[in-house]
Amino acid sequence: MRQFAVIGLGRFGASVAKTLSEKGYQVLAIDSDEKIVQDASDSVTQAVCLDARDEKALKTAGIENVDVAVVGVGTNLEASILITLNLKEMNIKEIVCKAVSEDQKKALEKVGATKVIQPEREMGVRLANSLVSTSVIEHIELSDESSIAELIPPKDFIGRSLRELDIRAKYGVNVIAVRRKIPSSSGEKDEDILNVSPKAENVITKGDILVVLGTNDAIERFKQKHK
Repeated sequence: MRQFAVIGLGRFGASVAKTLSEKGYQVLAIDSDEKIVQDASDSVTQAVCLDARDEKALKTAGIENVDVAVVGVGTNLEASILITLNLKEMNIKEIVCKAVSEDQKKALEKVGATKVIQPEREMGVRLANSLVSTSVIEHIELSDESSIAELIPPKDFIGRSLRELDIRAKYGVNVIAVRRKIPSSSGEKDEDILNVSPKAENVITKGDILVVLGTNDAIERFKQKHK
């Protein structure tokens, strides 16, 4: 099982550390604020108070043993760069960094980050996509070019099979799952069933949600055709 380190325990870092720990992973949590470290100590494997810009301090904490390091000090550009350089020097396989701007993202990529995320921007994109189209339930950007989106199928899709609709050929997006609500056996709240890799003969019914994968342009064209 992979081991993780999370450096910087603000709202973002603390959330990542807690979630990984709840999933059963070993998590080394690091912050320079002693109170924050104390607060995190009960929810992770190990919590350490140190300045992550100090390479010797990082080594003493045992960070060389982790497989993935998450750097959550996005508001301090100099610190995030120095920490990333230290991790790169220690041959950490995966270094995931938080950035608050495109310039910071580019800088972190140049000094060795294997992945840079911009949580505020990504949440903004998801919110904007949900606001401008009533057919969109969820929109998750995988990269600058592609996304996964949950879409309400248009009325003319209802009662037709995926083979008949031929969505991939017509629109350039792949239907990777169909989400459907069915009555529960207890008669209470409907159950949410996710049919992953649906077959060509699967028929779309009213209330279904299509989970599609494709380029951002292809998904946008699909949405525009079926507003």
